[in-house]
Amino acid sequence: MKSFFLSFKYAFEGIVSAFKKERNLKIHFVIAAVVIVLGALFKLHKLEWIILILTIGIMIVLELINTSIERTIDLITEDYHPLAKQAKDIAAAACLVFAICTVIIGLIIFLPKII
Repeated sequence: MKSFFLSFKYAFEGIVSAFKKERNLKIHFVIAAVVIVLGALFKLHKLEWIILILTIGIMIVLELINTSIERTIDLITEDYHPLAKQAKDIAAAACLVFAICTVIIGLIIFLPKII
């Protein structure tokens, strides 16, 4: 059981470490907090909450994966390599694509309630 609980400890350490060092992750957490407050103010339906929680969770997961890819590449080589750049850029692109999707989802959910 000790190793089971240690795995949670290490996972939380990873979140804290990424949060301290990654500006974009901080931004995602702030936006997530704003969205949660707005969701409470607008009294979202159960399905809307499920969609928002999924989009927030996936966005944070993608940012953590992007960070781990960047760290791994930086660990492997300090030299510039076109494939390393592509790997970092593609991981960042995945975050950007999903961030755009989350904005669209947010507009679909919140715009009718604002109007």
